[in-house]
Amino acid sequence: MEKENSIGIVKTESVTFKDEFFLESGRILSPVTIAYETYGTLNDNKDNVILVCHALTGSAHAAGLSSANENSAGWWDAMIGAGKTIDTDKYFVICSNILGSCYGSTGPSSIDPYTGSRYALKFPVVTIRDMVKAQKKLLNYLNIEKLFCVIGGSMGGMQSLEWAITFPEMVENAVIISAAGRITPMAMAFNTVARYAITKDPNWNEGNYYGKTTPKDGLAIARMAGHITYLSDASFNAKFGRRLGYQDSIFDFSSSYEVENYLKYNGYKFTERFDANSYLYILKAMDIFDLSYGYGSYEDALKRLKANTLLIDFTTDFLFPAYQMDEMYDIMKKYDNKVERVTIDSDYGHDAFLLEFDDLSAVTFSFLEKARRKKYV
Repeated sequence: MEKENSIGIVKTESVTFKDEFFLESGRILSPVTIAYETYGTLNDNKDNVILVCHALTGSAHAAGLSSANENSAGWWDAMIGAGKTIDTDKYFVICSNILGSCYGSTGPSSIDPYTGSRYALKFPVVTIRDMVKAQKKLLNYLNIEKLFCVIGGSMGGMQSLEWAITFPEMVENAVIISAAGRITPMAMAFNTVARYAITKDPNWNEGNYYGKTTPKDGLAIARMAGHITYLSDASFNAKFGRRLGYQDSIFDFSSSYEVENYLKYNGYKFTERFDANSYLYILKAMDIFDLSYGYGSYEDALKRLKANTLLIDFTTDFLFPAYQMDEMYDIMKKYDNKVERVTIDSDYGHDAFLLEFDDLSAVTFSFLEKARRKKYV
């Protein structure tokens, strides 16, 4: 993203809560630090707030630049800013880093105050619901009682769903993109491969690798498995085909196809910025996420929705197939929930929510403007 198109330099802030934070597992975490960024201006009524929830390995840095020397802007900079879809001239936008991550919020790489060492695997398993309740603590700290909208894609969409179900009176509008109330067994299978890749790396050392050689190969392979689910057959063909990237002879292992080079490059690049233990914990949170927990059934959970809801999916999404969105939409319609469903044609697969900005922006902008006119006019 070009610097001139960005909202400028944004500072990531953090707040630490020293009271006991009760997790869904029954474990207690204390203290809890949440990293976050804000954009735009909070109005006098504090009712123009949009909470943006990030995906699996995202961060609080959704828009703007971290420094004047930064070459690329936040992960959703194309969507957030003055005059953009999530217009910072109209809305006060918040994005917080999830609990369990390694980008400023408390996670397995954080220091355990009781031992003085990093938590590693002593860190408790956290859930999507725990992540949302930690975000709720942040909003309480900011004295925000209502959300005009909560929006997110992929695991961010799962958080958005959880918000609308757990705090139905607080969420006025919800935009759920490329997500579902539970992942498929196929998605869990890919997560299993990723976990095995990390935990079987000889340098993983039962998670106690901090200050030592990190499980770089295992984490890279885990990310390669993830990248396969983010694309589609069409995007693999368009990007790589069967082209060779390097060749001495196709009859030995010195040759490689472009798709191999892509996976290796992105896999090992990922190890420069992300913690292997955090990856394990966040994948676990995705696996165990199920909206029905505590409500009797999936249908009973979705009945709790009060927000105007927009469901957006993409035609070639391999990770969250269309039938999952169909299921949610049908249940919501059954109970007269105010829900719209839009399917965007794209060859990009699951990654489309980070790439198809023109179509995604048009649909989301229309939804937000309609909700805004209803609220303020």
